[in-house]
Amino acid sequence: MNYALIPLFPLIGFVIVALFGKRINNEKVTGSIASAAVLLSFIMAVMAFNDLRAIPEDVPAAEQRIIAPVYTWIATGDFSVNINYQIDRLSILFTLIITGIGFLIHVYSIGYMHGDKSFPRFFAYLNLFVFMMLNLVLADNLLLTFLGWEGVGLASYLLIGFWYDRKFEGTNITWTGDAAMKAFVVNRIGDFGVLLAMFLLFTSVGSLSYADIHSAAVAQDPELVSNVMLITLLLFLGCTGKSAQIPLGVWLPDAMAGPTPVSALIHAATMVTSGIFLIARTNVLFAMSPTTMAVVAGIGITTALFAGLVGLVQNDIKKVLAYSTVSQLGFMFVALGVGAFTAGVFHVMTHAFFKALLFLGSGSVIHGMHEEQDIRKMGGLKKYMPITYRTFLIGTLAIAGIPFFSGFFSKDEILLYAWLNAAPCFGVSVCWLR
Repeated sequence: MNYALIPLFPLIGFVIVALFGKRINNEKVTGSIASAAVLLSFIMAVMAFNDLRAIPEDVPAAEQRIIAPVYTWIATGDFSVNINYQIDRLSILFTLIITGIGFLIHVYSIGYMHGDKSFPRFFAYLNLFVFMMLNLVLADNLLLTFLGWEGVGLASYLLIGFWYDRKFEGTNITWTGDAAMKAFVVNRIGDFGVLLAMFLLFTSVGSLSYADIHSAAVAQDPELVSNVMLITLLLFLGCTGKSAQIPLGVWLPDAMAGPTPVSALIHAATMVTSGIFLIARTNVLFAMSPTTMAVVAGIGITTALFAGLVGLVQNDIKKVLAYSTVSQLGFMFVALGVGAFTAGVFHVMTHAFFKALLFLGSGSVIHGMHEEQDIRKMGGLKKYMPITYRTFLIGTLAIAGIPFFSGFFSKDEILLYAWLNAAPCFGVSVCWLR
């Protein structure tokens, strides 16, 4: 089975909906095509997961992977880059999250976007986003990851600014257009750091393949060791942009101006966890630099605390969830900073489910309140929206870390690792008290 089809299905869906969506002129058909493309990717991902589980346990963890070759992208002199997809424990988890939750959000969007004049364009953008995100997590080299990284930035720009023609009453200000541009520009700052890190990595290792980078790190290549702190700090700069950490996290709350399904897909389940993925994928490099690990933990703690406090005084229901997302991402970076890579990725999974649930629930409330988002004007909705009430309550209990809900298990594991590995942040043990 050639698992290169996993990212191919959303690309096909994007092409069909983008070219023929208006001619089809049927919302259910258009939405079904886009949703089916992501569902097929999810089914393929489940098959890949089962094949991955069939690999004998005595095979080293670093070699428990399936490579799906596509073609040679660049071959010049000693430098070559292949379009290959790598399915291993990390990438398959993210793939299942992206396609599984992505499919549910696509189905939800069919009803949410009903009657919108640009219905086909919305679903074309959703499929494009999923395609780019799958390239990011399945790539077997840093250059292909960066291609998906930039593609996700483009797709998020298009989705955040989807209602670019909506203006404030009595003005010519387009809030969604400004929010999209803000997200695009801020993310370019972080992306420049990733580019510089790639140049340094190639200079040090002679390759951008994750397998070669891992081998050089394990062998303690002298040139890599001498540059590893700068490389990891530059990579982390890119992660602060995509994952909305201080100082590049200013774009995420404004990005709530886009349609609610966009908030659920991009800013809860997938795009904002790209930074977590990149650090987890290059964990051998970060583990070589205690200074960078301390910076990651310190930034994570600061962001989690600051965003949590700001979220307490917000009145927009989606902005409350947006600052909650920033705070939860900070918590994930704390996990990565103390070396709890597995716990951090575990929290990515649990957060994706309950935060997507909360965003979709907020969309239901907003629709029920005739596009009102001010929580001060809400209350007593339980008897009018009982299903939304129950699902929202479940998501709230999970994100609060109430025992026996998903958030409890992932947060508890992070706190356990933080306690056991109490590392100082910026030379001062401000992360936790022992």
